[in-house]
Amino acid sequence: MAVAIGLRGDFTALHLRELARGSRCPDQTRRLLSLAEIYDGRSRSEAARLGGVRLQTLRDWVLWFNADGPDGLLNGKAPGNASILNDAQRQALADIIDQGPNPAIHGVVRWRLVDLMQWVFEEFRLSISKQTMSRELRSMAFRKLSARPRHHAQDEAALEAFKKTSPPVWTRSPPSKRQERP
Repeated sequence: MAVAIGLRGDFTALHLRELARGSRCPDQTRRLLSLAEIYDGRSRSEAARLGGVRLQTLRDWVLWFNADGPDGLLNGKAPGNASILNDAQRQALADIIDQGPNPAIHGVVRWRLVDLMQWVFEEFRLSISKQTMSRELRSMAFRKLSARPRHHAQDEAALEAFKKTSPPVWTRSPPSKRQERP
């Protein structure tokens, strides 16, 4: 049987119970109380049973606690997948967006997500989905802005004359009197 991994010497069972009492994370509280049982001299099997986990999970808790103290027992957010674009590629993308497309070179008059996806593929040989490109642009503080379409022969004076205007003061109709029923 393997030798159990020892706990840090700078904490006591009483100290861990005080930390558990002040914790707002229920999982951290459960982990601290299980480790406090080990400090009290109970077996690891009993501490795991008290925490509602198996021995391997309790061993992981001991490793986390030894590495980072009580903060190591907090639930952390998973790191997720690494970004497809690195910082240099993001900077090049931002530069090309700021310059705007050149119709002779890029073949478009305005940047769309699919056009930028194609540009990234041609420049860096990276295939990016439309959603990922949109997420990358939003993280770089770019927003989708498009001008409201306007017909070239639209008459501004006719638009102003057609607009409905409200009377300056609204009047309320007088309150109706209810008819009482016998």
